[in-house]
Amino acid sequence: MRDTVLTQATRIVVKIGSSLIASRADGLRPDRIERLADEIAALKGQGREILIVSSGAIVSGIRKLQLKEYPKHLPVKQAAAAVGQSRLMWAYEKAFERLSIQVAQILLTHQDLEDRRRFLNARHTLSTLIDFGIIPIINENDTVAVDEIRVGDNDTLASEVAHLADADLLVILSDVDGLYTEDPRKNPSATLIPFIPAITDEIEQLAGVSSTFEGTGGMATKLRAAKKVGQYGVSTLILSGERAGLLTTALTTGTGGSLFLARERRLNSRKHWIAFTLRPRGRIHLDQGA
Repeated sequence: MRDTVLTQATRIVVKIGSSLIASRADGLRPDRIERLADEIAALKGQGREILIVSSGAIVSGIRKLQLKEYPKHLPVKQAAAAVGQSRLMWAYEKAFERLSIQVAQILLTHQDLEDRRRFLNARHTLSTLIDFGIIPIINENDTVAVDEIRVGDNDTLASEVAHLADADLLVILSDVDGLYTEDPRKNPSATLIPFIPAITDEIEQLAGVSSTFEGTGGMATKLRAAKKVGQYGVSTLILSGERAGLLTTALTTGTGGSLFLARERRLNSRKHWIAFTLRPRGRIHLDQGA
């Protein structure tokens, strides 16, 4: 089952975390981006259709603005994102250009996904780009997003994009190999769980809560993303992006990382959009006479 899901997936969303391609000390890491581009190009050469959800804009902007700490105020975050996003796309364009692959930038907010017409327009745009052989590179539009219209973290955005693009598989590249029985940084004897047929309460407890300077997501957010997109029938692979060649190997041989299996019956796209993209508004009050 695991091998089949990974080796036969055609349309794949690959989420690349900030910590893989950028840091406060060094800014963007072009060598990391080029290495990931090589692996993605190899998958594209196999006939796979790849979409990238990439973090890294704010961290890149922090370096360029010479900030000493992660900004706490929204205008500073947005300024960092504005500076960093252009540098992030330039790095991706340069990395893929040497492989004769064209990329396109798409910036989204939750408003774009919540509005049904804009959601469908974005879906058609992604489909057209893929038909042209172009790799869409997607990020949240942090320069305009406020709390009310933010998707949140890019793990969540990646799950939304997997639904938006009608993908077969979501791959979340991280700085860890996958889900372990315990935190491997605290317990070296912890073991990797390669296959998770269902996300139970016990599995969620293993995730814990974590975050880093470079990003806002931890294993808990990744599991929430996997659970959400799993309802649409899309399985999720959490995989280390630190080791060269692992992405290509995992999707070619079915080995590596932790695979979260999706439900067998795919939820209708509109029903999934209503259940997981729309946010609750208002409230119902029942008095004693109801």
